[in-house]
Amino acid sequence: MSVNLSASAPPSLARSQSLLRPALEDAVRNLHPRQAEMAAYAFGWAELDGTARDTEGGKGLRPALVMLCAEAVGARAERVIPAAVAVELVHAFTLIHDDIIDGDERRRHRATVWKAFGIGPALLVGDGLLALAVKTLASAPGAEPAMGHLSAALVELVRGQADDVIFEGRTWTGDRAVTVEEYAQMATGKTGALLACAAATGAALGGAPPASAEVFSAMGRHLGLALQIVDDLLGIWGDPDVTGKPTFSDLRRRKKTLPVVAALAGGSPAARSLAGLLDHGGGVDEETSRRAAGLIEEAGGRDFAERRARAHVDHALRLAEEVSVDPAATAELRAFAGYLVHRAL
Repeated sequence: MSVNLSASAPPSLARSQSLLRPALEDAVRNLHPRQAEMAAYAFGWAELDGTARDTEGGKGLRPALVMLCAEAVGARAERVIPAAVAVELVHAFTLIHDDIIDGDERRRHRATVWKAFGIGPALLVGDGLLALAVKTLASAPGAEPAMGHLSAALVELVRGQADDVIFEGRTWTGDRAVTVEEYAQMATGKTGALLACAAATGAALGGAPPASAEVFSAMGRHLGLALQIVDDLLGIWGDPDVTGKPTFSDLRRRKKTLPVVAALAGGSPAARSLAGLLDHGGGVDEETSRRAAGLIEEAGGRDFAERRARAHVDHALRLAEEVSVDPAATAELRAFAGYLVHRAL
């Protein structure tokens, strides 16, 4: 079964946001008052001066997946709100820390948390959100199986992020070049682990047996890999008005994303030209980035990444059909998956 790509947000996203927002706000109130203000800014609820914003902030993909997987096993979405809150808190923690690591000054068309408040306060609010995520999920009825999925995901997530940082110091070509297989391992931790956790905790708190929760975990992991690849594509070819980041942002940071890694591995004339362009060691300005993006496409890196993203989504949906007991929820998962990847494909 192949996914149908959809450019419009599925109803499940708006529905999950309406359930998530009040619970997420309640959770954030447990932070230090100053950290709560910073968290409100990070989630897009407030301006830098504390003025309320009429916006939902991010897309809420991960909490929506928690609720969809609960519904897929026959439970009501309300039953798994603590898990949805927990994964969104973890996601916010990762974004705040990632922006510090990468030195990114803009996210969603606004200053990043560290740029707005300073590195020290940003680190602390990120740590606070992580601690709050663990507390929130641990307090849910029957949380023990879900806590196992969360703790495993956190270990994987940190490992994946460590690999991503280390990759930036690796060479573009030769024995120390990042391979497609190494990229997949990194992305499995950096992005796949949290979506695996979202799917598994939704199923587990929804009453699914452990074996079914593991299948949902595998499904979420494939969706996470697709999401990371889509983000890689947007990091090179995305519209800044949509992404909120500068043109060719990943190339400017010399990140070894899948389109680049796959292009260089091909050994074509375009790949060799790309390697020469990236190996010069100087800064990557807009003109160099534009030339590199063209060579990546010519060498097949863009096509490879697009095909790999679609394959992960198709695999995820096959797994969902194995364990879902609600056809309507399965259809919503299909729509959700299409929305997940439509932005770049």
